[in-house]
Amino acid sequence: MSETTIKNFTPREIVSELDRYIVGQAEAKRAVSIAMRNRWRRLHVEPDLKDEIAPKNIIMIGPTGVGKTEIARRLSKLANAPFIKVEASKFTEVGYVGKDVESMIRELMDIAINIVKAEEEAKVLVKADENAEERILDLLLPKKEKKTKTIPADPFGDHFVEVKPEAEIETEEESTDATREKLRQMLRAGKLDSRLVDVNTEPPQKPMGIPMIEVISTGGSMDDISRSVKDMFGSFMPKGKKSKKAKVPEALKLIKEEEAQKLLDMDEITKLAIERTEQSGIVFIDEIDKISGREKGGGHGPDISREGVQRDILPIVEGSRVTTKYGVVKTDHILFIAAGAFHVSKPSDLIPELQGRFPIRVELNSLTKEDFLRILTEPTNSLVKQYKALLATEEIDLVFEDSAIEGIAEYATVANEQMENIGARRLHTILERILDEISFTAPEKTGQKFTVDRTYVKKCLDDVVKNQDLSKYIL
Repeated sequence: MSETTIKNFTPREIVSELDRYIVGQAEAKRAVSIAMRNRWRRLHVEPDLKDEIAPKNIIMIGPTGVGKTEIARRLSKLANAPFIKVEASKFTEVGYVGKDVESMIRELMDIAINIVKAEEEAKVLVKADENAEERILDLLLPKKEKKTKTIPADPFGDHFVEVKPEAEIETEEESTDATREKLRQMLRAGKLDSRLVDVNTEPPQKPMGIPMIEVISTGGSMDDISRSVKDMFGSFMPKGKKSKKAKVPEALKLIKEEEAQKLLDMDEITKLAIERTEQSGIVFIDEIDKISGREKGGGHGPDISREGVQRDILPIVEGSRVTTKYGVVKTDHILFIAAGAFHVSKPSDLIPELQGRFPIRVELNSLTKEDFLRILTEPTNSLVKQYKALLATEEIDLVFEDSAIEGIAEYATVANEQMENIGARRLHTILERILDEISFTAPEKTGQKFTVDRTYVKKCLDDVVKNQDLSKYIL
């Protein structure tokens, strides 16, 4: 695993980067920053010891909407690592029809392939541009066959020999080259954009990896099984070219994509993707509290055993070999981050073996009014900035007064206390309610300024918050 794949960020730098997008939750940020730094450290230990160092998996405990998923997702982007979020409650134990736990690794591998492929495409982009331009010029100015003429071998014979008029050929080639260069300049200047050309393109090549047939799990869903069958038989079917008429810019884009595919080494991409998955992959298992109940009395009853799902997840987290269509993937060094609200159950309700595989536990705090104020304004992609940008597309100047932002934070806090605590997601419902009218009429008010103050916020939300029955449906 190259050092460039796992970036050399210090824990403090990782936390600082996460602070740009997520408010608060310092303990959780600290835990994931150490986990990420340990991956970099592992690369620099002695080879004999490297394989023995396992990742320290994390359990995040906290209500919905406080930043658990966002912390894991931003961490993966920072590390440029394959990342997937799965819901533990979607899995079923072996013997039941449904989603099997190994599917999380197969999906993670698909994501890794896309990441590595995009990186490799960026490296061949210049060459693909050049090749695409030449192919477009060939379509605009087809090459002519070289002319030859025949003369009798002897005055009285029936045999003829071919004679190439060299001077004539050279003159034609020079003329064609000059015309081609003129077309090239026109193409680059956009003067040929309205021209139609016939494009023949091949379907994109799929990476095959190690020649093998993926094992189709009997416990998988029908979607998983049909996808596996389609991929398996699709690899043996001949790929025919598709022909279509397109304007030059579209044709250039299609041909460029095809040329980029030709320049890629798909076997090398598969190899790199497997390595990336094994060494830096992150699996976020949400709703783990939903399967944390232990069975009482030894009988499972008619329902799918939650403990059975835990036992199926255990070998994946411990380290096992998962067969995918790209090859066998080892899960020994994949980082697993589990999360759950744990309102009813607690982490100690997990089976002991699974508890031992998640040694780091961090609790995320419920959001306060001060947190809501910061969420609305501080992050790089704050909600206020998002709504301003959306309405700016309609040439509406949206302005939030400080008093309005404080009022929104207060209403969000009250709504979370009186109803279900859904964290920062409450801000989305409140802002949509406040901006409903301006969002609907924005196309008719182009060029106008719209100011949201505390009075307007109160007008939009007071009746809803006071009416408990109504607020349960609207907020």
